[in-house]
Amino acid sequence: MSEALLTIQGLSAGTEDNPILHNINLAVAQGETHVLMGPNGAGKSTLGHVIMGDPTYKVSSGTVTFDGVDVTDLSPDKRSLAGMFLSYQAPVEVPGVPLYSFLRTICQMRPELKTTARKFRQRVANICDQLSMDDSFLTRELNVGFSGGEKKKIEMLQLLLLQPKLAILDETDSGLDVDALSVVSRGIEAYREECDGALLIITHNTRILERLDVDRTHVMVRGNLVGEGDASLIDEIDANGFGRFEEALAAKGGAA
Repeated sequence: MSEALLTIQGLSAGTEDNPILHNINLAVAQGETHVLMGPNGAGKSTLGHVIMGDPTYKVSSGTVTFDGVDVTDLSPDKRSLAGMFLSYQAPVEVPGVPLYSFLRTICQMRPELKTTARKFRQRVANICDQLSMDDSFLTRELNVGFSGGEKKKIEMLQLLLLQPKLAILDETDSGLDVDALSVVSRGIEAYREECDGALLIITHNTRILERLDVDRTHVMVRGNLVGEGDASLIDEIDANGFGRFEEALAAKGGAA
């Protein structure tokens, strides 16, 4: 593997009264696609949020290094400006903020993405075409009144517009119908082709992985990374579930 873009070493974290992650070690190189799987409640989403600097969680030990810089104590906005991106299971509604204005503002904050208003409009229009999105969405308030599938499409729009170095996709396939899943998969493929960015896909479902070339698969149980392998591990989990990983952790007296 080439030099890691994201390196997590000895990371333990949780809320004030609830330890969730236990001594996590993980490395993702530029251009790689990693998948983090595990049963519901395993701590997968928590890891994504801790990587992104969500203040809900406190790091009790360990480090997060991104692009050669220790970002463990950086705020989420600084991590975003450095090239990190997190999609949410349930994107937040922001009344009063039109989607287009939001997109324009966040791009203006990134020097490498600044451009003229005309070129920006064209860029957004091209991505909307790519994702089969009606451009009327752009005048609506951010995520307000949108279906789950529409919200996930908007996140794909942001992903392709921002072109982050690292994209963490948290349960992006959750609750999507076949058509919406196809659009999201198309967005992920376009990101891989256009940006050569790194992907960390968090899921307990294998549907969204069917059209992706996966480099490494990681398994989390009760806040512990308990397994790792190549893409073939996904097929094993799809066929047999997480039972053997849960049993192995229990045998070692792993954290509950």
